[in-house]
Amino acid sequence: MPHETSVSAKLPFHIMAKAIGPICNLDCKYCFYLEKEQLYPSNEKWKMSDERLETFIRDYIAAQPGKEVSFAFQGGEPTLLGVDYFRKVVKLQKKHAQGKEISTAFQTNGTLLDDEWGDFLSENNFLVGLSIDGPEDVHNANRVDKKGRDTYKEVIRGLNILRKYKVEFNTLSCVNSVTVKHPVKIYKFLKSIGSKYLQFIPIVEREVDTAAAKLVLDFAAPPNLAEAPATKENPKMSEFAVPAEAYGDFLIKIFNEWIKRDVGKTYVQLFDVALGKWIGTPGGLCYFSETCGRALAMEHDGNVYTCDHYVYPHYKLGNLMNTSLGELADSPMAIDFGNAKRDTLPNYCRECSVRFACNGECPKHRFTWTPEGEWGLNYLCPAYKKFFNHINPAMKIMAELYHAQQPPAAVMEIMAEQRKKK
Repeated sequence: MPHETSVSAKLPFHIMAKAIGPICNLDCKYCFYLEKEQLYPSNEKWKMSDERLETFIRDYIAAQPGKEVSFAFQGGEPTLLGVDYFRKVVKLQKKHAQGKEISTAFQTNGTLLDDEWGDFLSENNFLVGLSIDGPEDVHNANRVDKKGRDTYKEVIRGLNILRKYKVEFNTLSCVNSVTVKHPVKIYKFLKSIGSKYLQFIPIVEREVDTAAAKLVLDFAAPPNLAEAPATKENPKMSEFAVPAEAYGDFLIKIFNEWIKRDVGKTYVQLFDVALGKWIGTPGGLCYFSETCGRALAMEHDGNVYTCDHYVYPHYKLGNLMNTSLGELADSPMAIDFGNAKRDTLPNYCRECSVRFACNGECPKHRFTWTPEGEWGLNYLCPAYKKFFNHINPAMKIMAELYHAQQPPAAVMEIMAEQRKKK
């Protein structure tokens, strides 16, 4: 029986709901989440039960201290659950809304979208995140189905459904060893298909992540991922991982295109977050916040974890059927996990001129050594140092415009004049 008392959290928090677990109809070569099947028995039923679903929706709404509640469903591939499952979601949201404003989003590879989906998504104002890595040759390099077949044409068919029904969508593109070579090509392509809001996710996977593998297999005494390895050699990266400095160049080349003509018209998540840092606004993307721990992940069985990147037994906070989500979000374990991001920064980061913008990025990526030999430097440090220093002049201008209550898009004209003078 589910618990009956919901506890409101002290601060807002977010849950990425994995109602279908890690199950997906694709087999992207760089996907880190498919391994989560190892956490469950072979006869597992990969679908959140009706009882768990209603408990989640009721408790998540009640646990949010504010008037706005944002649901996010991810996977795996959530469309495998079918349209009727999400009709049930909407019905339960209305039942338990308590006067709060509810919004819903989900991330999809788009290959299963059809007219029924399009009509439903449009009618219920869902925000859809569409996973697409770029034009056909770039996308098909790694995003394949279970039989190793290309998926680009199916994704574009799904995209056309979203456009046909005027469903609001953004795009999520993974930056890996292939895509990192084509920044401008990818940026122009994403704009050409109608994406107004772009997210770029770096693929940072080690070739043999023995610590992660042991976390999956060793349920009794999992190791701490923050522990330094015995040797001071940096780990060998997978063939799909984005080279660190190349990722910085990728971001810079897209920024150079964006700052000339697209400010205020095309929204790139990282650029928006960066502007917030220069303006001095709190919050923003968890990657670049000083602390984390307010972006939880929930599996189909109701288990709640500290983060989508830490769905391992050692980081399980509890189960929504036993404990209110508000309690789990405010639990000492969640708070300690979030504060560790700030408290374990190496001195090299603490003294860095762009720490205010980066904050050491995601703890999952902190597995290299500083020049002084201190453990815990982010693998992507060279990328962010290069990128944030490059955008500093433009960001300063936009921050000044913002504080003067002028549109930051005026930066395009200002910088164009500066280029003429040079």
